[in-house]
Amino acid sequence: MKISFTKMHGLGNDFVVIDAINQNIQLNSEQIRSISDRNRGIGCDQLLLVEPPADESVLFNYRIFNADGQEVEQCGNGARCFARFVHEQKLTLETTIPVATNSGNIILTLEKDNLVTVNMGIPEFIPEHIPFQADAEANHYSLEVNDQQLDIGVVSIGNPHAVSQVNDIKTAPVLILGAAIESHSRFPNRVNAGFMQVIDQNMIKLRVYERGVGETQACGTGACAAMVIGRRWDLLDENVQVMLTGGTLKISWKAEGEPVFMTGPAQSVYEGSIDL
Repeated sequence: MKISFTKMHGLGNDFVVIDAINQNIQLNSEQIRSISDRNRGIGCDQLLLVEPPADESVLFNYRIFNADGQEVEQCGNGARCFARFVHEQKLTLETTIPVATNSGNIILTLEKDNLVTVNMGIPEFIPEHIPFQADAEANHYSLEVNDQQLDIGVVSIGNPHAVSQVNDIKTAPVLILGAAIESHSRFPNRVNAGFMQVIDQNMIKLRVYERGVGETQACGTGACAAMVIGRRWDLLDENVQVMLTGGTLKISWKAEGEPVFMTGPAQSVYEGSIDL
């Protein structure tokens, strides 16, 4: 089976994007892992499928698979690349693009200067909806990790996130703690682990250990999660620049019950095909 694809990235968070409208695509977990392999395949953090919509409320169905082959609910950087892809491939001429994901519908808007704004929806804090094992919803939770107690905030931005505050992002033990948090038993579906350094009320630095991937150069939903938790902790204003290893995202969130908006770049790198 020969598959045409486009390699893309959003601030270094890289994707293999596949048109499953004009190609008959049926991929299993082993094939996705093979495509994602950086030594023997194309190499990517996530594989994205563009599918026809299931109903008239959206223009496309957006599916996301992590490098380990697991299908996941949401990917913010991928959403921006998705919007750029369907427009560049002339699958739509619209600049406001509603799409369906496994966690609900989101709206993608193509802006000037290669930027894309994504309405990521309303953050979810109820533990069983994240899912996260806790007796009740709270702004702060104590999580035992590697024989220490971490203070975390927990939220779903269509996918689960645990956020902790650190003094210095450069020296934070992201790889060690990130792996332990990702697979912690209190997160039944595993979790993305974010490490946030607050610079001021309008700027944070962030590193994210992504579920099923490891640390990436950027994580869009992770940026949204960190900003939302920072707002709940009375550390941040409603418009925040999130500085990631791969670049900066603008995140806006007014208040609980309101959607989160993310703005950032999306870039096509090359097109190709692969035989599976």
